[in-house]
Amino acid sequence: MAAGVCLAGFAAAAPACDLQAPDAGRAGPGCARAWMDRNLRMNDILTMGTHNSYKQAISPPIMALLKATAPKAALGLDYAHPPLAEQLDDGARALELDLAYDPQGGRFAHPAGMKMTRQPVPPDYVEGMSRPGLKVLHVQDIDFRASCVTFVDCLKIIRAWSLAHPRHTPILITMNTNDEKAHFPGGVDELPFDGVAYDAVDAEIAQVFPSSALITPDRIRGRYATVREAVVKRGWPSLGAARGKVMFAVDEEPPHIAAYRGSRRSLEGRLMFVNTDEASPAAAYITLNETADAPRIAAAVKAGFIVRTRADADTVEARSNDTRRRDVALASGAQYVSTDYRHPDSRFSVYQARLPGGAITVCNPLRAPTRCAGIAIEP
Repeated sequence: MAAGVCLAGFAAAAPACDLQAPDAGRAGPGCARAWMDRNLRMNDILTMGTHNSYKQAISPPIMALLKATAPKAALGLDYAHPPLAEQLDDGARALELDLAYDPQGGRFAHPAGMKMTRQPVPPDYVEGMSRPGLKVLHVQDIDFRASCVTFVDCLKIIRAWSLAHPRHTPILITMNTNDEKAHFPGGVDELPFDGVAYDAVDAEIAQVFPSSALITPDRIRGRYATVREAVVKRGWPSLGAARGKVMFAVDEEPPHIAAYRGSRRSLEGRLMFVNTDEASPAAAYITLNETADAPRIAAAVKAGFIVRTRADADTVEARSNDTRRRDVALASGAQYVSTDYRHPDSRFSVYQARLPGGAITVCNPLRAPTRCAGIAIEP
């Protein structure tokens, strides 16, 4: 772990202190908490979350079929997560949801993998998938089990948890918007994610989250011409102002990002940030998942952008207890580091990815390496 990371807990109450003093962050836990809320910005943090956060274990008969026909793919899909509220209770402050567009409802209600393996589809799954609206799943027909099957249901869980924990570190929710063709005969194609589909994503977010609970491009841009100009010149909101709020980002390739932006120069009127290059007028958030991205992550973070990276992928690190990628990610400066292993999978090894000392959020190792003075931002 990089030097200067803050690990200790907070005192119950803040003593009187001068919040303007440059050394106020060293004046004791309670004073430090108040000082950090006022003087740190929301991109001065380091916290962790989960990848494909909704994902449940693939049905055993389908997994057996995958191992027989596509063993490498089966290995990479062999992981699962607890329900979203349990992950948030455990300290996850970044979540990822994969979306499929289903405006009429029912498109994914009867997965072909269940038919191929002669399994009945649970009635509650059919009911949830039959409702019109966006669905949450990883790979249609095969890896479709989710702890919350509709986007709105997932959002309601996150919203309820956030309301119950109003001092939480700002939560990043990234989304892959899937529109793949069927993977085998008898499977179902996903519908394209065009501008209309992305309008539906924004509409479902607005259905659950009031604007006051969201960190949005318009809120960040303010009077600046672009979101990029705002984050580079003025910066993100203070940590105190961002506590209890949620930030959404579309984590996709350029064609999908173009569909979400439409004719907008800098995400005007949109609720989500987008994964784009640092020069774009829409740039504020970036996904950089590989170890080789470390120099670019550092430069982007120092310039003012928020970055999400990964500690592990496709069960590779967990199977060999290889911590190198995790350690690079935590030292990279990326504000949000995702993992599939906040807890070890005993089938593989003792590998896990968490911040030391039980901390949920600490000072960013590049942006604020010494300013917390040993006090966790969120213990």
